[in-house]
Amino acid sequence: MRVRLLPAVLATAIGLFVLPVAADTPKSTPTAKELIAKSKPDEWRTPDPANLLYMQLPQGRVVIELAPDFTPLHAQNIRTLVHEHYFDGLAIIRVQDNFVTQWGDPNDDDSGDKSKIKPLGTAKPKLPPEYTRTIDPKLPWTPLPDGDVYAPQVGFTEGFPAARDPANGKEWLTHCYGMVGVARDIPPDSGNGNSLYVVIGQAPRGLDRNLAIAGRVIEGMPYLSGLPRGTGALGFYTQAAQRTPIISVRLASDLPPAEREKLQVLRTDSATFAAIVDAKRNRRDAFYTLPAGKIDVCNIDIPVRTEPASATNH
Repeated sequence: MRVRLLPAVLATAIGLFVLPVAADTPKSTPTAKELIAKSKPDEWRTPDPANLLYMQLPQGRVVIELAPDFTPLHAQNIRTLVHEHYFDGLAIIRVQDNFVTQWGDPNDDDSGDKSKIKPLGTAKPKLPPEYTRTIDPKLPWTPLPDGDVYAPQVGFTEGFPAARDPANGKEWLTHCYGMVGVARDIPPDSGNGNSLYVVIGQAPRGLDRNLAIAGRVIEGMPYLSGLPRGTGALGFYTQAAQRTPIISVRLASDLPPAEREKLQVLRTDSATFAAIVDAKRNRRDAFYTLPAGKIDVCNIDIPVRTEPASATNH
């Protein structure tokens, strides 16, 4: 016997069928902004002024945090160069699309006038390569659970993306967006910090352990990533007029406190950072209906903020 459902009965039946599906719809993951808003003051750190570089370009200020625990010799040499105003008057010499922006002395290029190369002052002309360091159990380490193509382990330490190989006991910083490396020639000891580059595109992880990474840009990346691309080989500018001049580079510790940027970086060993990583790995909202369940070490931005006024009043 075939039973006919009246419209009201049919609607009720459909409703009973649909409701359980709606009830099982997963909740949206919190955004990084929402998680940061709930963070605690002690989850943020204020970078050491002795490790902060202020590079002043015509467009604005770029702030770089050095990584002396990974490249101590290069960090010290860069400080010497900055103390002696080496970078003042130099320029952005290369912008290669989807790769790097590089700055230094244009006369030090292959096509430059070697007779006009700017002296290094008391900075060292050569340094041992600091591509890796021995794993230090005292340094904070926040691992990612998703694996990596280029290293046995990846994660974060002291606000920097990093990789590890427990088999040989080595760790190193990774070439993610915004990371600042030391340019060099073929000899491994030829990179002294007088020419630096920043990753502005896809993460060239093949460079890991082949160049020293000196730090990370924590403010002002658009001033470096948005420059016109060079038309010469490897993105070098072929004419002086194409280069962006460097007005000055200063250490924050050399400036009066009133002239320093009041920046804070979210600690990568904090609960809030762990929550941000988890939310990005499992992102689900009205747009992202299928979470990836994984994330790459270079796809996680380390939050930076201006120190809240309430903190400065304490």
